[in-house]
Amino acid sequence: MEAKILSEELNINLWQAENVIALIDEGNTIPFIARYRKEKTGSLDDQVLRAFADRLDFLRKLEQARQKVLGAIEKQGALTEEIALAIANAKTLTEIEDIYRPYKPKRKTRASVAKEKGLEPLSELIYLQGNVDVFAEAEKYIDAEKGVETTEDALAGARDIIAEKISDDAETRKRLRYVCLHNGFLFAKGDKEDLGVYEMYKEFSEPLTKVAGHRILAVNRGEKEEFLRAGIDFDEERAMNIISSLHIFGDNECAKQVREAALDAYKRLIFPAIEREIRSELTDSATASAIKVFGVNLRQLLMQPPIKNKCVLGLDPGYRTGCKVAVVDSTGKVLDTGVIYATLPNHDKEKAKAYLKQLIKKHSVDVCAIGNGTASHETEVLVADIIAEEKLDISYMVVSEAGASVYSASPLAAKEFPDYDVSLRSAVSIARRLQDPLAELVKIEPKAIGVGQYQHDMPPAQLDSTLEGVVEDCVNNVGVDVNTASPRLLSFVAGIGDALANNIVAYREENGAFSSRAQFKKIPKLGPKAFEQCAGFLRVPESKNILENTAVHPESYDAAEKLLEITGYNVKKDKEFTGLSDRVNLIGIEKIAKEISVGVPTLKDIISELEKPGRDVRDELPPPMLKREVMGLEDLKEGMEIKGTVRNLIDFGAFVDIGVHQDGLVHISQITDRFIKHPMEVLKVGQVVTVWVLSVDSAKKRISLTMKSPK
Repeated sequence: MEAKILSEELNINLWQAENVIALIDEGNTIPFIARYRKEKTGSLDDQVLRAFADRLDFLRKLEQARQKVLGAIEKQGALTEEIALAIANAKTLTEIEDIYRPYKPKRKTRASVAKEKGLEPLSELIYLQGNVDVFAEAEKYIDAEKGVETTEDALAGARDIIAEKISDDAETRKRLRYVCLHNGFLFAKGDKEDLGVYEMYKEFSEPLTKVAGHRILAVNRGEKEEFLRAGIDFDEERAMNIISSLHIFGDNECAKQVREAALDAYKRLIFPAIEREIRSELTDSATASAIKVFGVNLRQLLMQPPIKNKCVLGLDPGYRTGCKVAVVDSTGKVLDTGVIYATLPNHDKEKAKAYLKQLIKKHSVDVCAIGNGTASHETEVLVADIIAEEKLDISYMVVSEAGASVYSASPLAAKEFPDYDVSLRSAVSIARRLQDPLAELVKIEPKAIGVGQYQHDMPPAQLDSTLEGVVEDCVNNVGVDVNTASPRLLSFVAGIGDALANNIVAYREENGAFSSRAQFKKIPKLGPKAFEQCAGFLRVPESKNILENTAVHPESYDAAEKLLEITGYNVKKDKEFTGLSDRVNLIGIEKIAKEISVGVPTLKDIISELEKPGRDVRDELPPPMLKREVMGLEDLKEGMEIKGTVRNLIDFGAFVDIGVHQDGLVHISQITDRFIKHPMEVLKVGQVVTVWVLSVDSAKKRISLTMKSPK
């Protein structure tokens, strides 16, 4: 059943769904399945597989809820074929909850009090809506000892019971929820004089079917911070017509009593619950969308090309506390640290320049990385001046320092740099971010990296799960040098985790660099399953076997060696296998796959790895944009053409770094001439784009940009 549902929802073959479920249940990780079980999955990528795993988890929780409710109703002796069928057909937890509602143990309610007073038979008689004398019947239930002192007391109690009966009816709630969702409005009102960022929501109303996710999240936050009152507007008359069609059958006094009970049920019980449910559903949908955007942005940020084999000068700008400086060599090793003061009028800029010039010459610095926080612009001017004055053949880049302070004060940073002050650690982190964004950014809690929207309003567990999945996919797509990787980077390798990562580093420190993947089996607690999952993603450049520095899994070594033998190469003697694809095509890829006993997808991966051993998939992406000159906000003019780097994508546009400290906003309507639902359809984080200045608000430090050429 699960496989059938998932194959239909994700538009994949039934056999693919069945195989993926089996692989997940066997304890395989998503990166391993995506990379090394392509024949079984039909080459589904890691993102599809994660969506599959998440949906499988939901379906299994839904089934648990289904069985729990079936058991609870059966225990009460109330289970019928009709109820069992309704539960079996329910597709959401809300539907199951609606069916269970009449049988769910309730706290004390107005209806339960009325039942204790013996008024249930009267409520049943009234609900039948026959031509009876309602008041005469109600008089029979007057009992002062039970608290029913008048006819109206009896009728009021009966109406309470009928109201709860109507409220508990699953079909009534289902219809009202559907019609409200398709015809209701989300509204917000602001009563304070100064609403700040929520000013646009002072008198807000938008159809539930059209309201954008970022507006839902904004209204929620405004309500939480007590700037706004929010809710759902829905036509009460329309709601009552729906209830009447299901529960009111006549036009007599009994029907009038039922109508009064129905109105009470709607106002007091049904609508408040439906309003909560719909707003919760809207929030869940908006949250899922925001988390998806965050995940895409994070993936693109982590996969930014590294600047390899360069000595980097990292600068963490500041005013009063000075600018922290760190020089790291091409491997990320810290060579020098210090602090300069050059951003305030009373600072000795010439002294700061002299110190930086000395560091640049002493360590043959190739590039500077400048944090984009406080005093970034002034620091950028300083570096640009040094480059011009000394005619240096170096460049610089302004790097996002989001999360650097969080990392610097973390136990992880303290363990990595016990001899350095917290502030100096951030300068090292900024330098290393330029050298290898992935290796450095994995040390920071994903939601602190700052490439999403409303990330602090997201459910922590859901956000962490999604983002850690993204980090895991990125790390395993790139691969990890087992002899240089930090414990944090190793922890994201498939099948490893924190404990094994620490064991790997401890083994490395005690026994020296790894020289083969076979040594992994000697690491404490790294058993056969963990080895199977991680081996292909860990690289051993120091190994004599060239396969150990590729993504070829040890289980495919024999196949790889046979492939090279068939095509005229020798894995022990040859260091390059350029032209391997051509030789394979001459013989026939399917013929070779059959001969070496692997599937065609696996064979293609082996060929790709052998042709470029030790390759980094990030090298195929456009390099980051380095600069030599500085520009300020005051230099921007309307219509000016500038090259910039996309820093963040959100629902309504893209923030682009154009080198003036303040990122400019390209509204979604200014990205392209054609209609797009989201900037992600056109742009990626890290992408270098050409933009034109639309307007500059110096007071508010807002820059509006367009990607539509004015020519």
